Amino acid sequence: MKAFDIEDFPALITYLCETGRIGASEQPTLTNLAGGVSNRTVLLRRENGQAWVLKQALAKLRVAVEWFSDPIRIEREADAMSVLATLTPPGAIAKLIFLDRQHHLLAMEAVPQPHDNFKSLLMAGNVQPEHFHQFGALLGMIHRGGWLGRAEFSRRFSDRQFFESLRLEPYYVYAAEQSANPVVADFLSDLVAQTRATANTLVHGDFSPKNILIHAGKLVLLDHEVIHFGDGAFDVGFSFAHLLSKAHHLPRSRAALAEAAMIYWNAYHAALGDVPWRSDLPARAVRHALACLLARCIGRSPLEYLSTDERRRQIAVVMKLMQRPPATPTALMTEFFNGIA
Repeated sequence: MKAFDIEDFPALITYLCETGRIGASEQPTLTNLAGGVSNRTVLLRRENGQAWVLKQALAKLRVAVEWFSDPIRIEREADAMSVLATLTPPGAIAKLIFLDRQHHLLAMEAVPQPHDNFKSLLMAGNVQPEHFHQFGALLGMIHRGGWLGRAEFSRRFSDRQFFESLRLEPYYVYAAEQSANPVVADFLSDLVAQTRATANTLVHGDFSPKNILIHAGKLVLLDHEVIHFGDGAFDVGFSFAHLLSKAHHLPRSRAALAEAAMIYWNAYHAALGDVPWRSDLPARAVRHALACLLARCIGRSPLEYLSTDERRRQIAVVMKLMQRPPATPTALMTEFFNGIA
């Protein structure tokens, strides 16, 4: 079958019928889902009550600057779904329905309604400690399971090309090129080298509130296309950068988000357990958090909610902290909040 775009609904229905995914005369309800830059995403509701989410990977991402990544990464995401489901609580990972390698397409079970997006709740000032406890525990389970299963996972997820094209290059390398500060450029270049040289666990690579849906009080993790065996500190720093950026943007929620971030950190540590690379994790996580805080202002994918003034302030504070990075995430939060106040 020739290539097609799943956002072309008549073509999508034809494809689903011709491949036997749905009945020949079935007329499902289709809705475009917004939010991602790397995939086309469509919600399909079938006449029998089933609901699927279909994802089709894009070769050129939907951002203002040139950004490319091989769409075969959809195969990595499908593989990750089966693995992560064995490491996390039941229902924390959506069930895969099918994978179509030719069209860079997969379908998964849709998270039942009603559900909320974690990012949307936070942006509305709805900060619930239990959500952050689950958020930390979920990542800790993935990292602990990734370490314990390293004999298999270090081979199965050894390819880091998608992490390179979707994270290291557009975040760290591009930000280093954009910065006129040699200290910052050296900081980011050194971190890239350290990250490439580190392999201690499964790394989700996109562990952020926007990729969490909450149904019946339980968290469901989405978007696994960047998963690889690498530096677990990246996930921690990446997620902390999202929390700190939101706290920057939402001063009324700042105290609640700071407290919730510590709940997240403590729950993560409890679930992670006594892995050998735990001792230097805080300092490495801080370095990744600083790099991501800067990259989400001057990288290829800046945070859409930060104003021009907020970006300028965040850049200035982070560049200063990069000269003498705090030793722990707790210290990072204190110094970051003091800097933006």
